[in-house]
Amino acid sequence: MEKTIDETKQGETLVIPQKKENTKKLFIESYGCSMNFSDSEIVASILQNEGFNTTQHLEEADLVLVNTCSIRDKAEQTVRKRLEKYNAVKRINPKMKVGVLGCMAERLKSKFLEEEKIVDLVVGPDAYKDLPNLIAEVDEGRDAINVILSKEETYGDISPVRLNSNGVTAFVSITRGCDNMCTFCVVPFTRGRERSRDPQSIIEEINDLWAKGYKEITLLGQNVDSYLWYGGGLKKDFEKASDFEKATATDFAKLLELCAKAQPKMRIRFSTSNPQDMHLEVIETMAKYDNICNHIHLPVQSGSNRILKAMNRLHTREEYFTLIDNIKKIIPGCAISQDMIAGFPTETEQDHQDTLSLMEYVKYNFGYMFTYSERPGTLAERKFEDDIPEATKSRRLSEIIALQLKHSEYRTRQFLNTTVEVLIEKESKKSNQQWSGRTQHNIVCVFPKADYKVGDFVNVNVTDCTKATLIGEAIGLSNNN
Repeated sequence: MEKTIDETKQGETLVIPQKKENTKKLFIESYGCSMNFSDSEIVASILQNEGFNTTQHLEEADLVLVNTCSIRDKAEQTVRKRLEKYNAVKRINPKMKVGVLGCMAERLKSKFLEEEKIVDLVVGPDAYKDLPNLIAEVDEGRDAINVILSKEETYGDISPVRLNSNGVTAFVSITRGCDNMCTFCVVPFTRGRERSRDPQSIIEEINDLWAKGYKEITLLGQNVDSYLWYGGGLKKDFEKASDFEKATATDFAKLLELCAKAQPKMRIRFSTSNPQDMHLEVIETMAKYDNICNHIHLPVQSGSNRILKAMNRLHTREEYFTLIDNIKKIIPGCAISQDMIAGFPTETEQDHQDTLSLMEYVKYNFGYMFTYSERPGTLAERKFEDDIPEATKSRRLSEIIALQLKHSEYRTRQFLNTTVEVLIEKESKKSNQQWSGRTQHNIVCVFPKADYKVGDFVNVNVTDCTKATLIGEAIGLSNNN
């Protein structure tokens, strides 16, 4: 296998794996969550074996795939605008085929072929192994669709092609689907029920990444804390497992320990966690191993017990506080980030104030904040009227963002005049004389290049900061190299 270098992104060199014998070109774009980006690497691997090399140049593509997100209407509109762009190129290159992957494909199914005449194939998240057959159908002049959800597919036997890789960090998927029926969320309908990947295949992938020079991996799942391997099958069927399967099952805390021990110098991250499923064993395992990063992304969505119940979030405000207290007690200084929704149906000003007071209690390091977007087919769409005016949603979101920026600055300033370990990932976007990397706490840090290189773990004295970035001077390689 060859590798080609593409320097189209300023300050960042992308290494794109290629097979010399392949003659067809695949252009693939991903939107939404990290799982979609990971899935695109699986798709690229499957199609590489079918004669496709990836390209970053849309105009030269034989096959264009867009991996879609349905979590908000804005994400879907972004995809439709991209399809307009593809259509313009297809008029010049009529042999080019266009496919839609991911959650939007699963949600709309054959309707996509009716609404977007440019689309030749529609493929759901569990059907990527069927892509060669579907492409053959398209080549014979027929539209192709496969959106059947699987009870078993984890793609654990696929070695992903690392797209646009910096050669340092990589995603490793460990679960698929979600059993938590949050009323606002389409994921259970677009990705199916929870099933976990064989831990041995996960460890093999991590070992392979380390051998290839990668220094950090992120374990991915819609809800990683629900990871449960007992020999295969849906998590909901665990109660039917044999006594031996139950006794030898691997939960997320055990998997996390296996990963940390497999490569003691490789940084381990994970995302995303659900408060109701994060147990003390996970936090204690994090504290036990230095290479498990001190950062937890812990979506809460609202600070109001009434709204949490309406969302079918199976935890209360008080239970969330207890979890936060345990994290801070067991892992002092652990960074915590959030997801927050403003303007969920029936949300009152008191509910909104409850969210702000929860944020004041936690003082998150950073977060992802959005206004409520009604999604077709969800329980919230069927059960509630989207009754909060857009102006009210926007005002509440602005207040949430303003408070988060205040807390981000507070948390970032705590690192002033301290030494942090930074994994260099790329050049700084603002200066080609500086490196950019992240600390264990998932905070970006920039510093002068000196004699270091991408992939080095460097100790940096923090001398200044912004709300989101640490600025400092390197004082030498860390012991982690």
